[in-house]
Amino acid sequence: MARKRSHTRHASRINPRGRIELHKGGFGFVQTAEGEFFIPRNKTGGAFPDDIVDVAPIKRYGTGQSSQRGREGKSMRRTARVVAVVERASDEILGYFHRDDPFGVVEPVDVRIRHDVFVPLEQAEGVEDGSVVRVRMMTYPDRHTAAFGSIVGVVGDAEDEHVAIDLIVSQAKLETEFSAASLAQAAEATVDADEALVEGYEDVRERCIFTIDPDDARDFDDAVSLDRAQLPDDTQGWRLGVHIADVSHYVEWGSSIDLDARRRATSVYLADRVIPMLPEELSNDICSLRPGEDRRTMSVDLLVREDGEVVDARPYRALIRSAKRLTYGQAQEAIEARRAENVEALFDSRDLDERVQARIVALSQLAQRFRQRRQKAGALDFDTVEAKVRLDGRGHPVGIDLREKTEATELIEEAMVTANEAVARYLRERKFPCMYRVHEQPDPSTLEGLAIVLNEFPWFKGVDRNAFCAGSPRALQDALAAASERPEDELVTTLVLRSMQRAFYSPQCDGHYGLASDAYAHFTSPIRRYPDLVVHRMLKAQLLGRPEKFDQEVSSLQWLAEHSSEMERVAERTARDSQEVKIIELMEEHIGEEFEGIVVGVATFGIFVQLPNTAEGLVEMADLGNEYFSLDALRHTLTGSDTGRQYRLGQKMRVRLIDADSRMRQLRFKPLRSRKSRSQ
Repeated sequence: MARKRSHTRHASRINPRGRIELHKGGFGFVQTAEGEFFIPRNKTGGAFPDDIVDVAPIKRYGTGQSSQRGREGKSMRRTARVVAVVERASDEILGYFHRDDPFGVVEPVDVRIRHDVFVPLEQAEGVEDGSVVRVRMMTYPDRHTAAFGSIVGVVGDAEDEHVAIDLIVSQAKLETEFSAASLAQAAEATVDADEALVEGYEDVRERCIFTIDPDDARDFDDAVSLDRAQLPDDTQGWRLGVHIADVSHYVEWGSSIDLDARRRATSVYLADRVIPMLPEELSNDICSLRPGEDRRTMSVDLLVREDGEVVDARPYRALIRSAKRLTYGQAQEAIEARRAENVEALFDSRDLDERVQARIVALSQLAQRFRQRRQKAGALDFDTVEAKVRLDGRGHPVGIDLREKTEATELIEEAMVTANEAVARYLRERKFPCMYRVHEQPDPSTLEGLAIVLNEFPWFKGVDRNAFCAGSPRALQDALAAASERPEDELVTTLVLRSMQRAFYSPQCDGHYGLASDAYAHFTSPIRRYPDLVVHRMLKAQLLGRPEKFDQEVSSLQWLAEHSSEMERVAERTARDSQEVKIIELMEEHIGEEFEGIVVGVATFGIFVQLPNTAEGLVEMADLGNEYFSLDALRHTLTGSDTGRQYRLGQKMRVRLIDADSRMRQLRFKPLRSRKSRSQ
């Protein structure tokens, strides 16, 4: 008797498997052991975002119908269809509830889920139309069956200004409450300066130490000091002190606070709130380096030559008292006011402001030397613009602030990078466990695809293309410098950034490509990053002797590194989504207005245009004209079949905003002829 074949059980043995990454357009990507596959929107097989799926390769896809601007580099893309959902990422979704007898219908908040979910109306008693609800999935959709579920809770009113970000937080499954035991431990924490001195903390409260942070900073976990010092070779140099809140003193391995912090792994900075890694009693109080208050720190003194070379690094536990808290704006004003003066005489001034200003100016000059040395070694410096939505007291967007680098921000950044590198080398040289920050060299095939795009710009002819594609830091620096102050400057920076590998945490010291560093670790932000807390514990264990639970933490380093890397990605995505939804809410008030934008992406269905305020929207293909436009996925261009008109990355484009949908997180533009062409 012939054996009956199974058409379902053996799929996982012969088909590639991976996690599906779905996008707004309905299509997706699956990264498998056999490489990445593109999944067309009609081949997702009822999969939801982040599900584990089996895929079956189908005919190759010629032009790469993807709106993912950083992933279009190849003319031929392997395409597949989902044949089985092996594991669901979640059994719950969030959505907007509507009555539609005889059922209730829930429209998923996540625009990547393109299936409404039906729920019994008897479960919706008291639930108002438009409310945001949580639904547990009972039946997932396929070719023959609709999606069904049951309401398990009401999240809030869709009209609430904060509900959009509440939803983003809920979708990301971020923890927003601390355990009672964790809060109790935090409430008992004290600085106890006298006890700290007995325990061996060095008293450096007489030093001129200060913090520099953004205007809206709520916690200050890093401070700096700068003094003249005699170097080992008897020449005159600098003693740069970097003083970081000693979070590890209050958060012991395995404690309730530690378990909460370990799961979170990072603070999350959203458009309207911060979800902290630590209870506020620590992050905003005991571990915050407030001016005039004694604080425990893990500090490192760096002996530095005039040219910025670090000749020695000494980490230690310290008791500090910050003399002053400055904003970046105040520090920048001090730099500009004192730039032309001889500030040496002010170091010993009795006036606190003069002493602080002298150190800010000198530290700014030293930071430039740090930066020059890193660039000479091959470090890449990306001049990026950060958009932050400004909200009123109700959470309604009222504007967008663009934060750019200044001498003051670079001052702190360079000091922190130098300290991070010094601590990593200190532990590596002593063959002591550490959690390093690793950044690998970019994939040459990715750079080859980027070179094809950049070749559209005349200035790229002056860049050594072979060296660029091989990942030569000098060639990448040349490309960034050539694009500087041109209209496409920001676009080129973004494209080069997207070509980089993603940095991650690891117990192995494998170097940091972007910083041209052979050893790098995160040491300077233990209030908001768990890896920094781990590095503090390792450093303290090396200085003082291994604590009782040291081996437990060391044996967990690989898992902690992987978990921290994953949670960092979640936090970044959530923060970005929160800014995006508020930007679109703001743009809803500007429908009908005209803007000058720049093309940042092309796809088979249209053009993505970014405005100067970073708002990004789509010009649909139908609005480009009554002709067929062909996509060149290698060069990122769209070309009209009749007119030969071409749209490419970096091109300026005047548009009118015709729609803004914060629920769908989409802006739609229509192209306009330039004023010059209209007048002719």
